[in-house]
Amino acid sequence: MEGVEIIELPKILDPRGNLTFIEMNNHIPFEIKRTFWTYDVPGGQQRGGHAYRESHEFIVALSGSFDVVLNDGQKEVVYSLNRSYYGLYVPNMLWKHLDNFSTNSLCLTLASTQYNPKDYLRDFEAYKKLRR
Repeated sequence: MEGVEIIELPKILDPRGNLTFIEMNNHIPFEIKRTFWTYDVPGGQQRGGHAYRESHEFIVALSGSFDVVLNDGQKEVVYSLNRSYYGLYVPNMLWKHLDNFSTNSLCLTLASTQYNPKDYLRDFEAYKKLRR
């Protein structure tokens, strides 16, 4: 999928426990304006189901695993995240939902914009028309 990238983050190994970090404009190609996390997702539920006009995201499975399902209006690609030292860069104008959350999974999302309800595209058919 064009523009999407799995990015390996630094991993500092230590017998006392490992450490990973994210630096904006170094590991991710945008300034972080918003951070949120998704957790306690009941079995079988999905999150997301929208696209952003402007916002770019960087998604990390801090704990557990889940799938990020991206659709550009023509094809769909599934990215499975299950390591806290890998993140998925998702540019704007891609339809996204998260699925298959494992028990106790924790999804961290860094975004390039502050929350703005007008940035969301929530109707898939309207999204596909806009992509054409």
